[in-house]
Amino acid sequence: MDLTQGAEKHKYDRAKKMMLWFGIISMIMTFGGLTSAYVVSKTRPDWLTEFELPNAFFWSTLVIVLSSVTFILAKQSILSGNRRNASAMLIGTLVLAVLFVVFQFNGFSEIIANGYYFTGSESSITTSFIYVLVLVHMVHLLAGIITLLVVIYNHFKQRYKKGQMLGIELGATFWHFVDLMWIYLFVFLYFFR
Repeated sequence: MDLTQGAEKHKYDRAKKMMLWFGIISMIMTFGGLTSAYVVSKTRPDWLTEFELPNAFFWSTLVIVLSSVTFILAKQSILSGNRRNASAMLIGTLVLAVLFVVFQFNGFSEIIANGYYFTGSESSITTSFIYVLVLVHMVHLLAGIITLLVVIYNHFKQRYKKGQMLGIELGATFWHFVDLMWIYLFVFLYFFR
């Protein structure tokens, strides 16, 4: 590869990274707006103050943190040439992602079982906000799972190795962002009731 091709590849890689960061910044702004609206709405007289987050949300937080750890371990395994371990860590990340979704739906079921509804005449502004925040996060998580599936596919096609890590780096950055966003939402919902 000559210097011109190397410079073009570097520009191409930088452009992809910048596009991802622009997307992440716009998602941060979306969640910032939603949580700001939540804070402002807390002053309403019909706001539920005794509402407790379901236990499933605590477990889903633990699972999502573990998924970031397995993704990091997968990247390290690829860099060290341990493809077998990388495969196990990537599949483990996917399993943890699915487990996170299961815990989220269990959390919604727990909220409904406690008599709190997200929509309709029996809903409250509090539960509607929680529903919107978690649902918007779940959409981003779905994008993260699709990204993870692409990373796993490319890994099995042996497209990642030392010096060729852009795809997995972009996937990991997005995955860690989605994880951090859930942690932010969880802490926010836990302390701002």
